[in-house]
Amino acid sequence: MTGSLPAAYFEALYTSDPDPWRFASSEYERAKYQQTIASLSRQRYASALEVGCSIGVLTGLLAERCDRLLAVDVAAAALAQARQACAAFPWVRFTQASIPGEWPGETFDLIVLSEVLYYLDREDIGRTAALACRSLRPGGTVLLVHWTGPTNYPMSGDAAAETFIAACTARFAPLAHVKHPCYRLDRLNDLALR
Repeated sequence: MTGSLPAAYFEALYTSDPDPWRFASSEYERAKYQQTIASLSRQRYASALEVGCSIGVLTGLLAERCDRLLAVDVAAAALAQARQACAAFPWVRFTQASIPGEWPGETFDLIVLSEVLYYLDREDIGRTAALACRSLRPGGTVLLVHWTGPTNYPMSGDAAAETFIAACTARFAPLAHVKHPCYRLDRLNDLALR
């Protein structure tokens, strides 16, 4: 497959199944989310961005650690579920946006890209990395989490994460790497923290 996946791909998925990846019911996803939250380098973040929030399962866990959280997704149907799932967290904002073209113009202490980069082609991952570099506050953290099994997406999880990391080595230092049999987790910190 060439080129980043279009918004219509995700809208069609959520139209046919409100939870196409079983984020709300899978034990695998639950354990991965626990590892994701455990990998955060701080107990609290002033402002965070979650790219590809889907139906809001990870969003709710992140909300407990953030003063403000902007959660974006390309699919309106997913965002509707996420808003409902996170109604108890009024400091979470939801926006429909296609990344990297509609990257928010704010700055963040934490940027989470979980199960999203491999939907992009190499060029769009490079653009996403550059935007993350620009919008991460000094001392901030970027967290990448990706399935490493076979996919029919533009890139594999390993290739997508490595492309992102290579594109921003001047700004971020990879400080934590977890290699699970099914996924990888990479925590990148601002070089100012080294």
